[in-house]
Amino acid sequence: MSYKQSNNHQESDILIVDDTPGNLHLLSRILRKKGYQVREAIDGKTALEEVNNKLPDLILLDIMMPDIDGYTVCNQLKSDPNTAEVPIIFLSALDDIFDKVKAFESGGVDYISKPFQFQEVLIRVKNQLTLRRTQQQLQILNTQLEARVEQRTKELEIANSKLRDMAFRDELTNLPNRALFLERLADGIDIKQQYPNYQFVVLLLDCDRFKMINESLGHSVGDQLLVAISKRLKSLLKPEDTLARLGGDEFAIMVNKIEDMAEAKTIAQKVIDSFSHPFVLPNQEVFINVSIGISLSHLDYQKPEHILRDADTAMYRAKDLGKGQYHIFDPSMHHHVSEKLQLENDLRRAITNNEFLVYYQPIIHLKTGKIAGFEALIRWQHPTKKLIPPVLFIPIAEETGLINAIGYLVLKSACEQFRSWQENKLINDSMFISVNVSARQFANMELSQQIQQILEATKLDPHCLKLEITESAIMDNPKTAVAILEGFKSQNVRLSIDDFGTGYSSLSYLHNFQVDTLKIDKSFVQRMDNNGSSCGLVPVIVNIAKTMKMGVIAEGVETPEQLSLLRSLECEFAQGYLFSPPLPESSLLDLISGNLTW
Repeated sequence: MSYKQSNNHQESDILIVDDTPGNLHLLSRILRKKGYQVREAIDGKTALEEVNNKLPDLILLDIMMPDIDGYTVCNQLKSDPNTAEVPIIFLSALDDIFDKVKAFESGGVDYISKPFQFQEVLIRVKNQLTLRRTQQQLQILNTQLEARVEQRTKELEIANSKLRDMAFRDELTNLPNRALFLERLADGIDIKQQYPNYQFVVLLLDCDRFKMINESLGHSVGDQLLVAISKRLKSLLKPEDTLARLGGDEFAIMVNKIEDMAEAKTIAQKVIDSFSHPFVLPNQEVFINVSIGISLSHLDYQKPEHILRDADTAMYRAKDLGKGQYHIFDPSMHHHVSEKLQLENDLRRAITNNEFLVYYQPIIHLKTGKIAGFEALIRWQHPTKKLIPPVLFIPIAEETGLINAIGYLVLKSACEQFRSWQENKLINDSMFISVNVSARQFANMELSQQIQQILEATKLDPHCLKLEITESAIMDNPKTAVAILEGFKSQNVRLSIDDFGTGYSSLSYLHNFQVDTLKIDKSFVQRMDNNGSSCGLVPVIVNIAKTMKMGVIAEGVETPEQLSLLRSLECEFAQGYLFSPPLPESSLLDLISGNLTW
């Protein structure tokens, strides 16, 4: 197999591999505007052929592709000595720590999460091309200078020093970058092996809500903030400690010569406390929090990547626990993350194999005591495990983006089933079917079109469909939410705010939302006193709904006392185990045929 290498290193040749044409063409256009030569490949096979025809200077490689995934392409290139040195930056919507670890283990030099921040893409591309050119130039210099006299040796040392500084420094903050930080960690591990009593600790820091600052205030302000953060962090450390910017809003600290974990905790808390003060930028003040993962050195660490990986795992745990705090790595986290990764893999297979079931819970009209509608609730029939409830897999589906595919399956199945009941005269035309829409689905621009296609295919009256959307999903971006909700209303679909009262909705915005129903969260219903002396927020929410001319549904009704109190408050609808648990279609038909009144 022959490979041709471009001789003009100033016009860098970049190969972009992505099975999404929109991403492919957009990235190509951006890079070409910056003077790069760009080639495109729509899949892994084409990518390998392009590399065979001409060796690129850099590859931007998507992970999830239909024929050959990005990991396989990378492994093939890295296993061939002719292509092993070509740097590969992975591009992916997968943002889990193990996706990143797998990317770096397969030979990738960097990892960029979708959706792209184009300034970040350009900086990382520039850094990798600079590093590659530096390495190539260094090889040439070494070959030439080895034959020179002692006077030229000094010139070589100076050149090497400058080139190394270019390759191992972050361009924005002038801090050590990931490569240099890993070298410092390797040195620390070597010392630890020789002197077991020597201790160092790694703190991995990730700024909370940095993306929102970038999007709202602009990337220039984001860059100013990163520089300010680096200066503040540096002021907290000793000269022998190492502060590095790993990329984006992620920093790492290696603290040398600590006594124990208690000292590491003190340092982490000191960092968190420092972020309680605003960052004063040229034109404004900015507040931001930071989440920290801590990993303490020990003799089991043989590679610097491993201690950094463990700190990263702990940092994500800190974010899961509420952000703005630190968390210490524990080996049990590996087991937890491995289980999570296995569940994610099983979840991808479940979509392909259609392992999901839709259960239905009746919604009761409290004036008539009759069934008024149903809520569609997903369950996962795992092939080797028991029925898996949504609380165990929906968060993973949200993180990975699989929720869009799963949500579509539920919406389609529920509409088809409901229409079938109508056609067989099992329910009356006034009933409705409620389907939950996740925050990620709500932000998906294709959702409205998907709903329209499903309604047309099933011939279901749009007014029979009610979408349940959490208030937090709506309030993430109220102005955008208004436009999205108006689009749904134009389709004559009914809308409900789910778990109302548990988020952070603003009454000043609520009147702008074209919503039909408020749904009272079960936590409020279950806290109502049996004697009726305290109903908490339930009366308030019922009154809000009446004032706004909206319907109101109370969920989680489990006792006759709760039902009686809801009726006395003139709550319109209710659902809960007092009436029926969520049921598969066959059991629900028995309930419907019973024509019960509650």
